[in-house]
Amino acid sequence: MSTVIEDIIARRTFNSRGEETLEVDITTVAGFGRASAPAGASKGKAEVISYPKGEVDRAIEKVADLIAPELIGRNADEQEEIDTLLHEIDGTTDFRNIGGNTAYAVSLATAEAAATSYGMPLFEYLAGYLANELPHPLGNVLGGGKHAYGKAPDIQEFLVLSLKSDSFYEAARANTLVHKKVGSLLKKADKGFTGGRGDEGAWAPNVKSERALEIMLDACDAVSEGFGVECRVGLDMAASSLWRPKEKCYVYTRDGVKRSPDEQIDFVLHLVKEYKLAYIEDPFHEENFEDFAELTKKTGKCLVCGDDLFVTNMKRLDKGIKIGAANAVIIKTNQVGTLTDTWKTTKMAQKAHYTTVMSHRSGETTDTHIAHLAIAFHCPIIKTGIIGGTRISKINELIRIEEMLGERAKMAPLQL
Repeated sequence: MSTVIEDIIARRTFNSRGEETLEVDITTVAGFGRASAPAGASKGKAEVISYPKGEVDRAIEKVADLIAPELIGRNADEQEEIDTLLHEIDGTTDFRNIGGNTAYAVSLATAEAAATSYGMPLFEYLAGYLANELPHPLGNVLGGGKHAYGKAPDIQEFLVLSLKSDSFYEAARANTLVHKKVGSLLKKADKGFTGGRGDEGAWAPNVKSERALEIMLDACDAVSEGFGVECRVGLDMAASSLWRPKEKCYVYTRDGVKRSPDEQIDFVLHLVKEYKLAYIEDPFHEENFEDFAELTKKTGKCLVCGDDLFVTNMKRLDKGIKIGAANAVIIKTNQVGTLTDTWKTTKMAQKAHYTTVMSHRSGETTDTHIAHLAIAFHCPIIKTGIIGGTRISKINELIRIEEMLGERAKMAPLQL
């Protein structure tokens, strides 16, 4: 089948927050690919620049004027060459010229166009017939921070990670049951609770952080016992948003507490032990590699994950690996721009025995690519929410893939 690129079109669409975003279509002689770019509310400072001068219209112009003339006539299955060309067209280290989201949409649409040209699903095209391990779903149940409004908790995400399930469907179902259970418990804990939700469909109640954790633990224990799938609590603290550099402390406005870096370490260790945390993301600000390393040594089997710390960037990950900062890493393609860059970072992490977590963004689209990338890149965890169309699209795609794989399907190994 011919994978020669015949046409490239870019357009404006909307993400789950109603913000404008970029969508790209790539047509080959025998296939078609489409990808739209997500957006984060909590971004690492070292991420690539999303759009040139922050404008989607400028990105569309760059696709038409700079990218399309270079890519039309090339083969879509030359992924690394095309991703390298995107870097060359941009000419900067952070995609500030064409935009990181532009590179993301073009790169992912190219891969999908190549896959459909060969009549293959994306995960199989990228990783081959033996790609058959489904990731464990990690979902946002209760939220605060930049993902909510009003008197929600200071901590950004209270998560559930379903383990030891026989299928992805069972694990995803367990997460939905925890979400529902937490909703019912919140009605009792917060008399003014109206069922409000934040960016990712997580409950946004008027409770303090540790009360939220108590509710999460109760719900996880109840579902684990009743449904037969082990459910564990996790956190994304998004601590860069809590950090005040001038005061050199973490400020928990809702809880009325300020914590020094040493107090933050003690607090996080307390949370890990008290609430049996399986996962904790960004517990310190994005330049504090040393405290990440200290925490990792002290937390045992709990996954200490870097998102803003690493931003899917090989140089930052290499620095972390050298000092033992974290033992897990969030993988977000639009933090670095291209599929090839993402693959290289993922392989570096896995070689160092870091757990790789394929992740959505808070401002998502209905694209399902990360479901395929989680399998193709051998990520044992996918962080993709629990409810809401932009989250359900990824979960349902994994259910379809599980069905497609049939008896070959199995859950990825994950030691916790």
